[in-house]
Amino acid sequence: MLEARLEQADLLKKVVDAIKDLVQDCNFDCNDSGIALQAMDNSHVALVSMMLKTEAFSPFRCDRNIALGINLGSLTKVLRAAQSNDILTLKAEDAPDVVNLVFENSESDRISEYDIKLMDIDQEHLGIPETEYAATVSLPSPEFQRICRDLSALSESVSIECSKEGVKFACQGDIGSGSVHLRGNTSVDNPEKNVEIDLTEPVSLTFSLKYLVNFCKASGLSKNVKLCLSSEVPLLVEYSLASSSYLRFYLAPKIGDEE
Repeated sequence: MLEARLEQADLLKKVVDAIKDLVQDCNFDCNDSGIALQAMDNSHVALVSMMLKTEAFSPFRCDRNIALGINLGSLTKVLRAAQSNDILTLKAEDAPDVVNLVFENSESDRISEYDIKLMDIDQEHLGIPETEYAATVSLPSPEFQRICRDLSALSESVSIECSKEGVKFACQGDIGSGSVHLRGNTSVDNPEKNVEIDLTEPVSLTFSLKYLVNFCKASGLSKNVKLCLSSEVPLLVEYSLASSSYLRFYLAPKIGDEE
């Protein structure tokens, strides 16, 4: 059976909120290393990959590999019943037709319990190749969210250009153009405001802002976001979670004049 206890229900709430507009139904793959999720959006432009490692739970028990096929809309409705600081325990039998969620509130001695019916989702698991990226940019999550939101008012796509001068986000639309340039900077006093750029060669790629704005819904999960770019491979947008866990988004670049 599966039994996985999260000290804060808020973590799963935020993860599901960040991906539910990209993916409607997906498998939560549970095994002895944790709970993983991998799914593509309907247009096959973006891929989401999440890993909550066993260390993120206390306790964590998973006797055999289980795939929990869940509709994220249904899961969102149930998670609304949890308060941010509730303890969340997920339970499932070895051949489950439901997943059981228990919310415990230590302050009010309240325990709520819900079952969600599981779905049989036929989902291919894509091997994501290890990539040596030409450029890796780490910046504050709110900063990335602001850039994507502001530029999306002007255009549907943004070019991300990394060079030794820094990273430049630029767009050109019907009503005008805009750009934001960030230079690398590190501060001992305010590490969460650091912009770090690791560059092996200059790179410039164009991406859909609609998807990037969507990825930014994960900003509440981590103070920093990491962008990894290389020519002709998908952009990796990574939010680090506690205990070496992560939420990653991959987005295929736009080619030529494609809109």
